[in-house]
Amino acid sequence: MTIKSLSPQQWKSGIAAWLGWLFDGLDMHLYTVVAPVFVAYLLNSESTTSPEVKEKAAFIQAAFLIGWALGGAFFGRLGDILGRSKSLSLTILTYALFTGLSSFAQNWWMLLIFRFIAALGIGGEWAVGSALLSETWPKSWRAWIAACLQTAVNLGVLLATFTTYQMAGYEKWVFLVGILPALFVFWIRRHVPETEEWHSAQSQDGEKPGIKDLFKGSVRPTTLRVIAVCATSLTAWWAFQFWNLQYLRSLPDVQALGKVGVSQLASKAFGLIIGISIGGNFFAGFLAKKLGYRKAIALMFLGFGLANFATFIVPRDSVSLLPLLPIVGFFSGVFGLFTMYLPPLFPTLLRTTGAGFCYNIGRIFAAFGTVFFQLINPVGDMRLSLLWLTPLFVLALVFSLLLPDLRDEKDEKEEQQSAMGER
Repeated sequence: MTIKSLSPQQWKSGIAAWLGWLFDGLDMHLYTVVAPVFVAYLLNSESTTSPEVKEKAAFIQAAFLIGWALGGAFFGRLGDILGRSKSLSLTILTYALFTGLSSFAQNWWMLLIFRFIAALGIGGEWAVGSALLSETWPKSWRAWIAACLQTAVNLGVLLATFTTYQMAGYEKWVFLVGILPALFVFWIRRHVPETEEWHSAQSQDGEKPGIKDLFKGSVRPTTLRVIAVCATSLTAWWAFQFWNLQYLRSLPDVQALGKVGVSQLASKAFGLIIGISIGGNFFAGFLAKKLGYRKAIALMFLGFGLANFATFIVPRDSVSLLPLLPIVGFFSGVFGLFTMYLPPLFPTLLRTTGAGFCYNIGRIFAAFGTVFFQLINPVGDMRLSLLWLTPLFVLALVFSLLLPDLRDEKDEKEEQQSAMGER
């Protein structure tokens, strides 16, 4: 199947999911970059590295990750009941409006509430958007679709870093940029239809499955294994994303740059990590096409662990640390594979429920992990905490080898046989 043979519905669903993920990345990471400065402002603190600022920033990030997990389960279920297109619109409206409201938070707990509700929509958008594409685009394209979708997130994150860099010194207002995705919803509702696969499953007689069915029969082993992979890997990745910038900010040679200089360097570092990860998305897709998803995911986790270990095994200044951080980010391309790999593991009417629940339940573990790493290392030097993320990547590698094997080559043969049968 070629690009020219794609139907208008496939193009529209692809554009909707891609832009949804782009805005996902934007709204998701505005806080990640400005957290110390904005939280310090809300606490009336002169220091962005004080224990109180770090503690409250960690709690806000933990609430965001818990909201993400709950949103994945809630909107994932809604996607199976109401349909992919309607649910996608609701998720985008939720995260856009409450990201914008974050600029008007008067204290740290108001910001926590706004970030929690915004995360409900972001978590739901992942589950619904991935199911939408897995049901409309060619199965043989899954690996490359996954890479393109993850790249949309990365570009959204780069937009977030560009925004925070340009608005250094005005961190309170960066969240207003997050309202823009709400305008996109009107286009989705007019132009993106529900999938035929969903309509077909809905029309069948019998009781429709629910979340409890994820833990029954032949579906249960898959559910438990996917949760294990997501819990270990997402805890490690989110702890790295959140704390590596705090570690960078705390280095003596960085502190000497002044408040604005520190913020701009943090934005640059985060931009490098995410920019390099775009290459990781397509490298992961290449591995999946050659080796299958299971082996590709395992190899990416192996690279993750080795890169993280090499980066934090010894103390470094900013000059030697900056070139290593993007190498860790490169292997985050593994998460792009989850986009197309997880939904087909579940029955059609459990597709967004299963993918959303299992992937996002890992964020609850990540939420506790973010706070935990802060609590075990409260003195400011987070290098050892970051180093201890390495065993989590190793565990993710081991659990990934227990997942079902899925290869695009098999799907491609099925498509060809189906096409021949239609002729």
